[in-house]
Amino acid sequence: MNRATRRPDGTRIHYTAAGPADGPALTLIHGWGCDRGDFDTVIEHLPSKTRVLAVDLAEHGDSRSDRDTWTMEEFARDVAAVLAAESVESAVVAGHSLGGAVAVEVARLLPDTVTQVIALDALHYLNLFPAQNEQDVQALLQPFREDFAGAMLGMVEAGSPEGTDPSLVDSYAKKMSSVRQPAGLHSLEGLVRWDMDAALREVAQPIVLFAVRSIIAQEAIDRYGDRLRIELVDLGSHHFPVESPAETAKLLADEIS
Repeated sequence: MNRATRRPDGTRIHYTAAGPADGPALTLIHGWGCDRGDFDTVIEHLPSKTRVLAVDLAEHGDSRSDRDTWTMEEFARDVAAVLAAESVESAVVAGHSLGGAVAVEVARLLPDTVTQVIALDALHYLNLFPAQNEQDVQALLQPFREDFAGAMLGMVEAGSPEGTDPSLVDSYAKKMSSVRQPAGLHSLEGLVRWDMDAALREVAQPIVLFAVRSIIAQEAIDRYGDRLRIELVDLGSHHFPVESPAETAKLLADEIS
């Protein structure tokens, strides 16, 4: 069922609700430039008894907003608004890419509601997630300011292991390049400026990271292995939930069971 809820600053968040209408909820948060539809096939492979909410963050998918704040904390409030609208008292929050950062912030915002965080190829990209200094922030954002589509293609290629179907790379890059501006660039900046280490210090809930084996750096494992339970997977590219939905559904189902 497709639903929507309103937030301040002209924000209307659309989401999908599936499964039972009450009980603990698995909440799915898409990555930057993606949308809740990326989880459609994953949801089909989850046990029918699973309560699932898939959220379009502001200015992604069907959601729209006139706001000026594009931080991970504000995206977390988008998710919190959905949980409130659905009267969710207990939730596991799973996020892909940027959605993983948002999931951590939801856990920080709602410590009595969120019981676990699942990151799908998120949190381990050291040039994005730990807070960057101003010089590095500007260096990362400048290519997007100059050639958004070209920089996006480069980002997708960096998350695509050798052997990834080129047509998939092109389709991901095209979709992510179509995110509405200026919100797209602002939300990317919000991600780069996010202080993940500070957030992790305040989040007590367990966090599991499913990372693409051929992409994750040993440096990231060494840095965060004592805080995150890191599980390496071979299910495709950075966008493996789209490429391997049945296998992704099994990972999620095994965690929430």
